Amino acid sequence: MKRLEIILGDITKVETDAIVNAANKTLLGGGGVDGAIHKAAGPELLEECRRLNGCETGEAKLTKGYRLPAKYVIHTVGPVWRGGDHGEDGLLAACYRNSLRLAVEYGIKTIAFPSISTGAYRFPVRRAARIAISEILKFLNEDKSIEKVLMVCFDNEAFKAYEEALREMTSKA
Repeated sequence: MKRLEIILGDITKVETDAIVNAANKTLLGGGGVDGAIHKAAGPELLEECRRLNGCETGEAKLTKGYRLPAKYVIHTVGPVWRGGDHGEDGLLAACYRNSLRLAVEYGIKTIAFPSISTGAYRFPVRRAARIAISEILKFLNEDKSIEKVLMVCFDNEAFKAYEEALREMTSKA
């Protein structure tokens, strides 16, 4: 069984134990994936997020999924792209690592990620895809408790970038 799969779709409709939200530091909703997740989950998500007191870039926090098909939402704050010389790669990698660690801590077996930081935060999608796939594969290689990771891409450009990154990294293995 392939434990990492790239799909084209809407993360708010994915049936996994947890979905990852590409959140902002306040965790109080926003645009893109963040806004869609908050809208689909309902007002209870915002209420729980208010009690978390925000989240730093690269870190991750967990809430219930409320009206989403997923039981949990893991909120992580990706870096804003500032040219690549400000630690953006390391912070993006930390988003994936910390989200997966939190999933293991809560006994989550299936998890879905969006393309973190590639929307409003303008992280180049091909670069983000290589970082995401590398971190996920590394984690899955070391930890066997997570059964399935879905990379949910909202558009064809992201889907192709993640598929290509997965192909490159699995052909080297």
